[in-house]
Amino acid sequence: MAATNRFDAIVIGSGISGGFAAKELTEKGLRVLMLDRGKMVEHGEGYPYDGKPAYEVPARNMMPKPLIESDYFIARYGYVSPSNQGFYNDDRLNPYAFDEGSKFYWIRPAAVGGKSLIWGRWSFRWAPEDFQANARDKIDGEWPIGYDDVAPWYSYVEKYIGVSGSRENLPYLPDSEFQPPMPMNVAEKWLKARLESKFPGRKLINTRLSNMTEDKPDQNRTKCQFRNQCGNGCSFGAYFSTQAVTLPAARATGRLTLRSDAVVTNLEYDPQRKRVTGVRLVDAKTGQAEVVNADLVFLCASAMASNQILLNSRAPGSGRSWFDTSGTLGRYVMDHIFRVSINGEIPGMQDLIEYGRRPGGVYIPRFRNIGGDEGVGFRRGYGYQGSAFRNAAGPVGFGASMKEGMRRYGPWKFGMTAFGECLPYADNRVSLHPSKVDRFGMPLMKFDVTFRDNELKMMADARAQGEAMLKGAGLMNVTSYEGEHVPGDAIHEMGGARMGRDPRRSVLNGWGQAHEASNLYVTDGAQMASVSCVNPSLTFMALTARAADHAVRTRAMA
Repeated sequence: MAATNRFDAIVIGSGISGGFAAKELTEKGLRVLMLDRGKMVEHGEGYPYDGKPAYEVPARNMMPKPLIESDYFIARYGYVSPSNQGFYNDDRLNPYAFDEGSKFYWIRPAAVGGKSLIWGRWSFRWAPEDFQANARDKIDGEWPIGYDDVAPWYSYVEKYIGVSGSRENLPYLPDSEFQPPMPMNVAEKWLKARLESKFPGRKLINTRLSNMTEDKPDQNRTKCQFRNQCGNGCSFGAYFSTQAVTLPAARATGRLTLRSDAVVTNLEYDPQRKRVTGVRLVDAKTGQAEVVNADLVFLCASAMASNQILLNSRAPGSGRSWFDTSGTLGRYVMDHIFRVSINGEIPGMQDLIEYGRRPGGVYIPRFRNIGGDEGVGFRRGYGYQGSAFRNAAGPVGFGASMKEGMRRYGPWKFGMTAFGECLPYADNRVSLHPSKVDRFGMPLMKFDVTFRDNELKMMADARAQGEAMLKGAGLMNVTSYEGEHVPGDAIHEMGGARMGRDPRRSVLNGWGQAHEASNLYVTDGAQMASVSCVNPSLTFMALTARAADHAVRTRAMA
């Protein structure tokens, strides 16, 4: 096993968090090695179907059934298409213990840029109450930080990446540093007026997206073109991704070394000094294993992958990680519960259509259990993501009548999906399989994570309230649907290496710094002690920038 050159810092993962860590550390003067297990995807040239219509994409951008069944089980749940499958993991080549433990959908990328290439881009700040929720509810896992600790870093990140949205002055959904919002369409404005009048205290607001509405020429990025093809990659750089934003910044310093196809299996550790000494990786193309040394390590492989690496970092013959002295590593795993949708028809406005293909839509922020228990039968809350739209009328008959029908639009419709908070449970856990390993010799991940009574009651309420709101606002033919709730499905998995004040009850401190190794920071979703009900990526970026600042300042004083 060969040793390579020494770096100041190693960043494991190149997604939302890893990209930001590399940018911050290189800009602060450190020589950084960034590792990613996926293939290289360069900005622009690595997006083969950017801007292409469906008829220029294989199979008209619909996954063929044999391919779904052979390699991409995640395509069955609506995530992979021929235009973006190159960004995703091949679940046959790189499996996990899907058929053992409880049901869990581990949706993984397989490209440099990670989930920044495939995320939905909804960007919200957490509220002060989110950081207080565990302590208030007397649930194990009190946050060691609060909103005021993160607020300046939210501002720092938002100004840099570009977040479009509207100022609303809502106590439970703090405003960001916004670019102008993407305007609501006429049907959404109609619904907003009627819903807010009928249901005082509830709001329907503009989406908060990391899709820019103003150019950033200093970053060589152009505002959104309203194509709604973000999942194929965006050569304009209109939305935040590692490729468009943080990777060019890190490269510009001349202090970044990037290695793709580098599968990290574990962290090397010195128990006497209580420090990580290096990272063991396997070259995915050659199978060659090596150890790379550095003074500082940022683990940002995404929540579940970071848990896998931490769990596999252990003494030879030991079943316990160096970083699990608390017994909490791999526990308190969470995801958003969301398979509830409500739909209806909006009357009128038949002479109007929407121009362009706007990404995003509108948002109804949380209104349950704000400021205390309302006696609704469950803890925490949920919000709705939705949009109003008109589709082309379906063809009827054939010949001239069919052609004429295809030129027309159907009625305005509105659909929304509820996203709810999952409580942290000690027995919602991930572990290493005792006998099965992947092609790199790393133990497969096994998931034992389920949603509980609290989450199911929450979704029942979200369904009932959603129907009541749309009917009350005057929509017609209102219907709702509740699908199977499977953890991982929302791709917002968090926890497993939570932060806390007490090393006996947590893996990390309030800086994302490992209790058992002061030179190890974990700043992706693994660090989270709870999950709020809003999308988490903006918080990951803010916590990463904050941790990088702390790491460099601490290193300078050492």
